[in-house]
Amino acid sequence: MTSGGLYIHIPFCKSKCIYCDFYSVPSESCFDAVVDGLINEWEVRKRELETAPHTIYIGGGTPSVLPGRLVEKLFHVLPVDTAREITFEANPDDITPDYIKLLVDNGVNRLSLGVQSLNDDLLRWMRRRHDSACALQAIDTARQNGITNISGDLIYGLPEMTDQQWNSSLNRLIATGISHLSAYCLTYADGTPLAVALERGDVAETDDNTIGSQFELLRDITARAGFEHYEISNFALPGSRALHNSAYWRPDSQWLGIGPAAHSFIAHKRRANPSDIETWLKQGGQAPSSEEESQLDLLNDFIVAALRTSEGIDINDIPQRYRERLMAAAAPHIASGQMFLKDNHVGVNPRYWLISNIFMRDMILE
Repeated sequence: MTSGGLYIHIPFCKSKCIYCDFYSVPSESCFDAVVDGLINEWEVRKRELETAPHTIYIGGGTPSVLPGRLVEKLFHVLPVDTAREITFEANPDDITPDYIKLLVDNGVNRLSLGVQSLNDDLLRWMRRRHDSACALQAIDTARQNGITNISGDLIYGLPEMTDQQWNSSLNRLIATGISHLSAYCLTYADGTPLAVALERGDVAETDDNTIGSQFELLRDITARAGFEHYEISNFALPGSRALHNSAYWRPDSQWLGIGPAAHSFIAHKRRANPSDIETWLKQGGQAPSSEEESQLDLLNDFIVAALRTSEGIDINDIPQRYRERLMAAAAPHIASGQMFLKDNHVGVNPRYWLISNIFMRDMILE
């Protein structure tokens, strides 16, 4: 049977970062109602998965704003005993020895920390709640209290960020001994304070040459530290790839998403919960309506996802009637060295991942 993952969206943040467009609200008044709603939705919908989830990912929002009693209440009903990987997202300033011990006692074996930068001026500009010392301390606290599989997030392409600042953040974060790094290029999502500031002319987008330089620094520094660049935005020491996230890039994966704004993909159908707590609670845990996709749409989704990875597309996963068309589209890019063909896999050469949309567009089947 196909293995599956469980994603749980915690829709709360103490404050909103300037760039963030994930659904979250600041209210603490509905913590209990939302956790009860998550438990109810899990109980109602868990049979949608063919088997118990092999990964559980608690994301948001900021899951670590939840008080310990509600974390325990939620984990009490989840199948933590059968999950290989249980990830919990956290803000550095929420991390204490007691909170880490609570997570460990409830089965968490992987921590994802929203570091974003180790430059205090840039952190203030992003409206982050922590400083660099807090982030470094959080990693140390987690490790000392039982979580050694730690992932850190960083952002490049920030306005006014120099290559030297980016170099410093990367090296200092890697020096902590983290096993996984997620590094994202800043985006200007509609409706965010950052997008508004851009429209007003208060900030200017970083130019492509600088972004390219910072991407190359990212690749060089992580490679020297022994990290494998296994997906556009993800780097891991051997054996430390994120199992949950990796499932999103495989054709045989399924995942159940519960909570406001959570998405599911099961039995070749996509579902999306409403991005509103009140509307979501009124669903009473029932599955939202599904979006039917044609087989060709599903195949194109897989192609785009696989081209984000270092393995690329396994040609055996492409139906025979489409293979010739796919390889014809890839041929000129393979000839130029921008794509590769190796061991029956075709993909984008990682040094060209920043412009991968060009290759994804050409590889879409019609």
